[in-house]
Amino acid sequence: MTAQLDKIDHAILAELQKDATLSVDALSDRVALSRNACWRRIKTLESAGIIRKRVALLDAGKVGCPLSVLVMIRTDHHSDAWRSDFAIAVEALPEITAAYRMTGDLDYVLKVQLADMAAYDRFYKRLTSRISVSDISASFVMEDIKDTTALPL
Repeated sequence: MTAQLDKIDHAILAELQKDATLSVDALSDRVALSRNACWRRIKTLESAGIIRKRVALLDAGKVGCPLSVLVMIRTDHHSDAWRSDFAIAVEALPEITAAYRMTGDLDYVLKVQLADMAAYDRFYKRLTSRISVSDISASFVMEDIKDTTALPL
């Protein structure tokens, strides 16, 4: 779909990545397009699944989960049933904000947001009671140098 996006689509997407609360009027001014044409393009981008949703980005510390943890998982189970159980476990644990199946030495990496180390221990016990893993380790983020949802356009 990238080839079908023109400069105006890119401009609309860039502005919405900065502030999804912009009114169509404000957005159309920023991208130098009429209100109706801008609205049609947004609807087309939504229909194509390019704009998946519009959300509020929260400050993790201010809502009680300042601890970011990267959980690295290795498993010797690679069956469809295990992967399904793993996906169900990931969906059931709201602390997991991202989950990735990996190539290389690791099988999965989870990004987890928690209140503190005690919360990590509770999370660890809940996760490992739901799925069987051969190795699990965690790295705790000391400083967020860059954390963005914006894609490079």
